[in-house]
Amino acid sequence: MKKVGIVICNYNKENAVLDCIQSILESDFQDFDLYVVDNGSTDKSVQRIEEKYPEGLVLIKNQDNLGGSGGFNTGLREVYKKGYPYLMCVDNDAMLDEQAIGNLYNFLETHEEAGMAGAKVYHMEAPDYVQQFGQEIDFKYFCTEALHFNEFEDGNMPEYIYTDSVAACSLMVKRCVIDKIGFMPEENFLYWDDTEWCYRCNLAGYKVASVGNAKALHAMGAKNESVNTFPTYYAWRNWIVFFTKYVQEEELGRMAETFLGSVFQVIYEGIHNGSENRAKTVMLAYDDAIHGIMGKAGENRIFNIDFNAAPFLRLFNGKEKIYIEDNGYTDTAEWLEEFASVNGYNITWIKEPQENIPVISICENIFKLDDLSRNKIYVDINKCVFETEDDAMDIINYNYSKKSFIFAQKPVFLECAKKLREKCQTT
Repeated sequence: MKKVGIVICNYNKENAVLDCIQSILESDFQDFDLYVVDNGSTDKSVQRIEEKYPEGLVLIKNQDNLGGSGGFNTGLREVYKKGYPYLMCVDNDAMLDEQAIGNLYNFLETHEEAGMAGAKVYHMEAPDYVQQFGQEIDFKYFCTEALHFNEFEDGNMPEYIYTDSVAACSLMVKRCVIDKIGFMPEENFLYWDDTEWCYRCNLAGYKVASVGNAKALHAMGAKNESVNTFPTYYAWRNWIVFFTKYVQEEELGRMAETFLGSVFQVIYEGIHNGSENRAKTVMLAYDDAIHGIMGKAGENRIFNIDFNAAPFLRLFNGKEKIYIEDNGYTDTAEWLEEFASVNGYNITWIKEPQENIPVISICENIFKLDDLSRNKIYVDINKCVFETEDDAMDIINYNYSKKSFIFAQKPVFLECAKKLREKCQTT
């Protein structure tokens, strides 16, 4: 019996998964068996894996996409059944250093207190910069923070960190931990599954480590919407459910106000922008979350991205020169310039303010502005525009509307949250 059973979960990444497999097979540590779970891919993943690796791995073919947690669990259950003392998850878009598997194994072998260990993850696109070296769960602000995110690797970081969670893109776990906490929370389908799994490990009395000499490259996660609101639904629903389940009871009221404020922000932005599909998805994700509706998203939850270009086109009409104050928000400023060019506007972007030249000032959130003079045009990082008198009225009404929304929704949220917590305590 080999020491480690490694599981790759793949869905429609035929090129990346081959690179991932190869990086594992070239590991210095060879005391493992490799299982690749194809999660109902519609590309040529299965065909290409079978052609390139007719032996040397076990290929498990799911007929349907069971989500990240369901796909991993398909392989983890098989590995567990075979009796491996260590189980490992690897994302299909990760590549492991030759020593990563061996160093994770050696760490868990020599640290009795640790139940899980994850690699130090670097950006695939910029391998000198850290993507994640552990993750903390913040119960004050109800969020998570990837430690050392985007920091340059200067060799001065700790050898390892005990933390709340690590990314499942390269995560090894002791079999005895599975005995206590089970497999990944499959009901999540996607996102927050690794965070919750690690948190359960901590609650069970085992520590979770991020190990510096176990290195992995990982493509940046695609939680940003590109085609539709698929990632938005799962990120919001599972975020709300996680904290509802695990926050201290005395914090439920404050948590409700935090979540409801965030939901309201998205709704108000959608109405203001005339781009409402994201708001609809978030509201439906919130509703499913508080009613404990988990698993794969039901019908009419995912919508195509809609973008109302009219406010931005209006910004450029009749203008030859514009001065942009980026205020440090360079990505949004560059997006504006590119948007104007793509839509046929030949704008000269002035580097210094000049008299009679219109000014676009980039800000974090137009609804928090004190300046309602309309001497400048404001665009925020969520692509909300403040230019017209109607825009000013939206800003003026924002705080009262938010207060009304939270007041109306909070009793419903809390009642549902208590039922969800009681249900979780009995299962």
